[in-house]
Amino acid sequence: MSRTWIVGSALVAIQIPASPMANEGAATAAPRFKAVAFDFLVLFDPDTVVSRAEELFPGKGRQLTALWRTRQFEYTWLRSAAHRYVDFSAVTRDALTDSLNAMNLELTRDQERRLLDAYLHLAPWPDTIGALQLLKRSGLRIIVLSNFSPAMLRANAEQAHIIDLIDALVSTDENRTYKPDPRAYQLGTDRLHLAKSDIVFAAFGGWDAAGAKSFGYPTFWLNRANQPTEQLGVDPDWTSPSLDGLLEFVLPRAKGERR
Repeated sequence: MSRTWIVGSALVAIQIPASPMANEGAATAAPRFKAVAFDFLVLFDPDTVVSRAEELFPGKGRQLTALWRTRQFEYTWLRSAAHRYVDFSAVTRDALTDSLNAMNLELTRDQERRLLDAYLHLAPWPDTIGALQLLKRSGLRIIVLSNFSPAMLRANAEQAHIIDLIDALVSTDENRTYKPDPRAYQLGTDRLHLAKSDIVFAAFGGWDAAGAKSFGYPTFWLNRANQPTEQLGVDPDWTSPSLDGLLEFVLPRAKGERR
């Protein structure tokens, strides 16, 4: 399956396996870790929002969505530095307003609500459910550790029917932080009551992979867009464009078993 991802101003075509369930028989050796903590966008495709934006602004939906997404995370970093916390749903609204202003676009109140609502109905990536099922069957504990607000996490997990595959939806709103603040990553160890070394953190953004690795987690970077590693003095332990790579990292095959 091919998808197009926006990197800067370029559109990048990447290949995404339909499902990691081809590895279903692979998990014959004991898992290397006890738990996996997922950033939410490892599991859910943020480009789901593009179609809603395109309906409202034909020909400009992808540009708006890319700018909006960039501003979301820039606002979390700026608010962290200024100690002016609001939850991610408020950040998302503010980032949308800023992006619309930058592009000289206008929305009615109802149109704004519809566009913001798209972040409550993200589509899971094609390999998400199969990977979660396999990890769950292998005895690993699974949590989400995300900047998304609790309401955003639950709405998406429920509509994708993956609640039963996840042990906890952990929002950094619990301690009013955003990743990559070390206090945000600490929520994973606090919730799981495990050592850092027992928890793999699965990151979607390169900056998040760097933050998790700096905190001390074994770190997997799901680099779907084949982006360069962030120059932050630390590299993830494993990188792959699909969740098959995470399964390879976490669930080794038995000795002598062919892949």
